[in-house]
Amino acid sequence: MAGVLVGKIGVVTGGASGIGRASALAFAKEGAKVIVVDVTADAGEETVRLIREAGGAARFVRADVSSTAQVQDMVAKTVETYGRLDCALNNAGVDGMLFTRIAEYKEEAWDQVISINLKGTWLCMKYEIIQMLRQGGGSIVNMASTAGLVGSAVGNSAYVASKHGIVGLSKTVALEYGTQGIRVNAVCPALTRTPMAEKLLGGDPQREAQMAAGSPMGRLANPEEVAAAVVWFCSDAASYVTGQALAVDGGHIAR
Repeated sequence: MAGVLVGKIGVVTGGASGIGRASALAFAKEGAKVIVVDVTADAGEETVRLIREAGGAARFVRADVSSTAQVQDMVAKTVETYGRLDCALNNAGVDGMLFTRIAEYKEEAWDQVISINLKGTWLCMKYEIIQMLRQGGGSIVNMASTAGLVGSAVGNSAYVASKHGIVGLSKTVALEYGTQGIRVNAVCPALTRTPMAEKLLGGDPQREAQMAAGSPMGRLANPEEVAAAVVWFCSDAASYVTGQALAVDGGHIAR
């Protein structure tokens, strides 16, 4: 397969559905060999099947990104399978308690969101970078959100805090490793048509119409549109781009 990621090895966490699946497929379409990572084995293996059916190369690795041992194993299996790690999308995440203000937010729900979204991103970067330093470089993209750039009145403090943390973490790590050939960026989508979004919308066409009206483009994002930004960050076309938090939001936060 020909494309901008030919010869590269990519890891996508949260690759079983939504933006993760779209990004894994986009990596493969552009020529990368892909390690698809998720806690949901059946759906993760389905992503691998879709990649292989399209002529790409992929392997599924089950891992909980909040576990040090499992993240280490994820990186080890990537190197064991393909020999190196060139680009990574740290996408695994949960949304927490929707429509819940902080006074009612449960501590265990807060801990879960921070552990998976923020700690998980930190752990993935830590062990991905250890491998990338051995090779002489690589590119990392972290999945943030427009909720990582502005506050939210929806009532989900843990999610917003985790995504703001991912943006800050991405900028800091970009500064730490810029001279060592490692680029780190964040993608910040607005509401995108994913299973997580469907949970938020609750199958209510009126609510979807209201959410779409919040975008200057008048619609929600498609996962493939976010995946295109991820691919660009990982490609040589973005060779002088690091420490950025790119809003893929149809102009939502420009208001």
